[in-house]
Amino acid sequence: MQSMEFIYLDGVVEDRNNYTMFDLEIGLKETIEHGSFTDNSAATFSLTDEDHTIANAVRFTLNQDPRVTFCGYSIPHPSEARVNIRVQTTGDPAREVLKDACQNLMLMCRHVRCTFDKAVEDFKASNAVKAMKIDSQDSSGDDSEESE
Repeated sequence: MQSMEFIYLDGVVEDRNNYTMFDLEIGLKETIEHGSFTDNSAATFSLTDEDHTIANAVRFTLNQDPRVTFCGYSIPHPSEARVNIRVQTTGDPAREVLKDACQNLMLMCRHVRCTFDKAVEDFKASNAVKAMKIDSQDSSGDDSEESE
């Protein structure tokens, strides 16, 4: 049997009968890979403490990759906080394709966050200008009433 090693956090976790835990180096922890030792182009990844939110986003990102022939996810049981993501590729390692998809998803999220933060700053700046105009109009209106 071929021995496989995957990095898990800062250590190495040994192969456990085709169930291997590893960290995708992007924040997903407690990931278990189920797959074949001979064909690494198809695998199922179990993400613990996750739900439809991350699974659907990862599925969407994976399906944008031309190397992916199939991607889907399932939640084994509603009371269990675990998601299984199935990835099949054209020949590239499924683990690498999933890692790339997660990195792309992180870039998309950063872009959305930066765009949102800029829009909030622009909104606050435009409201500050409007508030200054209203204050200056109120003070000029008060002077005219006092002169009468």
